[in-house]
Amino acid sequence: MKYRANLRGFDLPKIEDILRYSTERYFDTITQRMIVVGRHNDRLVLIPYEEKGSEVIPITIHTTTRQQINFRLKTGRFKHE
Repeated sequence: MKYRANLRGFDLPKIEDILRYSTERYFDTITQRMIVVGRHNDRLVLIPYEEKGSEVIPITIHTTTRQQINFRLKTGRFKHE
């Protein structure tokens, strides 16, 4: 995760804030992972993560669009949590 964040120009403390405080969360039915969506500066980002006990483990981070999120909700890939 740290490697990908640095490679893509993301700030780790901002990623942590998104994971902790974002209220927009979904379940990805394909990967069987939880997804959190939030703003990183001017970009909308999607962060798949896993929960193990009290730990939250981010997997990766992607820039996305509202259109992509809405399409995944419409097709059933994402479900509200």
